[in-house]
Amino acid sequence: MELNRVVVTGMGCLTPLGNDVPTFFDALKRGVSGAGAITRFDASKFKTQFACELKDWDVAEHFDRKEQRKLDPYAQYGIVAARQAVAHSGLAEANPDPDRVGVIFGSGIGGILTFQNEIQNFVEGDGTPRFNPFFIPKMIGDIAAGHISMAFCFHGTNYACVSACDSATNAIIDAFNAIRYGKADAMVTGGAEAAVVEAGIGGFSAMKALSTRNEEPEVASRPFDLHRDGFVLGEGAGALILESLEHAQARGANIICEVMGGGASADAHHLTAPHPEGLGARNVMRAALDDAGMSPDELDYVNVHGTSTPLGDIAEVKAIEEVFGDHATSLSISSTKSMTGHLLGAAGAIETLACIMAVTEDVIPPTINSTDPDPALNQDLDFTFNEKKERPVRAALSNTFGFGGHNASVIVRKF
Repeated sequence: MELNRVVVTGMGCLTPLGNDVPTFFDALKRGVSGAGAITRFDASKFKTQFACELKDWDVAEHFDRKEQRKLDPYAQYGIVAARQAVAHSGLAEANPDPDRVGVIFGSGIGGILTFQNEIQNFVEGDGTPRFNPFFIPKMIGDIAAGHISMAFCFHGTNYACVSACDSATNAIIDAFNAIRYGKADAMVTGGAEAAVVEAGIGGFSAMKALSTRNEEPEVASRPFDLHRDGFVLGEGAGALILESLEHAQARGANIICEVMGGGASADAHHLTAPHPEGLGARNVMRAALDDAGMSPDELDYVNVHGTSTPLGDIAEVKAIEEVFGDHATSLSISSTKSMTGHLLGAAGAIETLACIMAVTEDVIPPTINSTDPDPALNQDLDFTFNEKKERPVRAALSNTFGFGGHNASVIVRKF
């Protein structure tokens, strides 16, 4: 069976660094930190009082009051990012066969604010079980995908991926395969998350997963730094339009880059900690390379999971050294989570966008905030500390690893 080549024709995003792709890309290259004190609620009682929130977000600019009542913020973010991507691609104006266009969209948690508020209202009420009729359809993790398909009347494959921090990457890989194997002509894919709420901050704080640098939040996310103390929670969404090369060329679409392959694996080790030797990370990168039919020396950039946790950063670097061998010192490596924070189930979408920027603009976004690199890491590797790097980038790989031992990687290449 001859497989279809798959290309990217549209992009959209809402991130702590900007609410559209050009603004996001510009901030990545400038090394901007998206972290700051939480503004959405009183976080003074929490050990961690900061996050990477969206800036200049006004829901009323995108949804009327009736729509707002039906949508959790995570779905709002996903819909807006998808609208941007569809508009960027020109797909809707091309009148594609709606039965051949689908939506696969990820979220690690879904409507956590809706869940939190409804349970709180019930507990604090008079005992009468009064729940909002939109409680369930606002909360569930698939509803962003459903709303996106309804917005554009795309009747093809439609579902959500839920695999913690891998969710958006798994969604991209599934959308890629749907097109590659001829099940669809085009797909809307990506992920959304809106967990900067009391339950999200409190829950991750209880696990001791979050940084507690409350006095200097803008430098708290510091992957590979000796003094890293946990990740910084972020929020937002990223969306891509994937199409078969044949379909994109037939309609005269602007082709941004090519998706080459993806891989998935499991650590089968611990609920939240990575395998100490990076076993799952090693396996998933090899699986992605094999799926893409590429050798390690064909890659120039790895956007690492790089959450700024003591164990995770070390394990991932060990895996990179094992997979890439002598070529590892020729790679550029960076963690854009140092700027965006960790968007959980949406991370893979905006980090794939960062990889697309690298291959289309020949620029590596930096890993910011690392002032004292961990001596346990191989100092011969290029971590792109603190400043962007301009260099030819033929292909790039994005890693995402999730609670439960989930791992996913996707590769994009210059077209």
